[in-house]
Formats: sequence, structure tokens, C-alpha cells
Amino acid sequence: MSTRFQIDGSVTIRRPVSQVYRFYRDFTNLPRFLGDVMAVQVTGPLTSHWTVQGPLGTFVHWDVQVTEEQPGKLLRYQTDTAAALRTCWELSFAEGANEAEANVRELMDLPLGRLGQAALALLGKPAAAEVAANLQRLKELMETGKVRTRTHSVKGKFSRIE
Repeated sequence: MSTRFQIDGSVTIRRPVSQVYRFYRDFTNLPRFLGDVMAVQVTGPLTSHWTVQGPLGTFVHWDVQVTEEQPGKLLRYQTDTAAALRTCWELSFAEGANEAEANVRELMDLPLGRLGQAALALLGKPAAAEVAANLQRLKELMETGKVRTRTHSVKGKFSRIE
């Protein structure tokens, strides 16, 4: 039985790849579209401290480390925890149909395999739906400056127009 579970999502954004990559790479922008990330404090060139709101209003704090970076193309980062509990993300950025479009693909590698996925779903946090909603909010924010998608986010987080 696998102890990991991978979620795959993608979106096309009507903005140049370089612009989308720079926006995403500045982790202080992530709370603007990630549904449960409430704050990110950059602690070093490759490290940051995240505050995530969980079920029942609980808060979890993660240290995150960038593990690979190819500017404008690839960004890999992971929680700084024991390997068995580590969540890893891989974001790839590629030109879309033209240079004014960016294709963004996210692979999220979750710990604890199907058991972890089932536990998240029971807590109201289905991982695949969250990834899709987060990517949709990134698209909305990059294209319009506003977040409209509120599903799979902390209640009330996106109730104000950006």
C-alpha cells in the first residue's frame, strides 16, 4: 500500500508565464488565493513560515522550504517535517497558446496515502477539489484582480472583494 497520494491540477491563465511565476514565487501572495493559508512570512531566500486555518477554527503552523527552482518554469517546495508527514508541491509553468498565456500545473504529494486523503475528506477538505479551487482563484486574481471562487476555503475568507 502506498503511503503517498498525488493530486494533479492545471489551469490556463491569460497572463505571461513570467508574470504568473513571479507572482506565485512571492509566497506572501499565496494567502490571497489559497483557501486555508492565512499568512506567509518569508524567513529566508528558500524558507517561509505559513499559518493555515484548519477545521473548527484551529490554526496549524508550517515551515516550508523551496527544494528546486527553475525561474519561469518550475517551483518545488515542501513542508519541513518528518518525511512520512511531509506535503510536497510541484508547480510547472509553460507558455499557453501564445506568449500572453500561461499554463500552470500543480502536483501535490500528500502523506498517508488513501488514508490521509480520506481523513481530509472527512474534515471537509477534499484535496483534489481544494487544488482545483485554489488554481481557479489564482486565475481569477491574475486575470481580474479579484477572487470570486469561495468554495473549499475558510468561511468568510474571500467574502470581501479584493
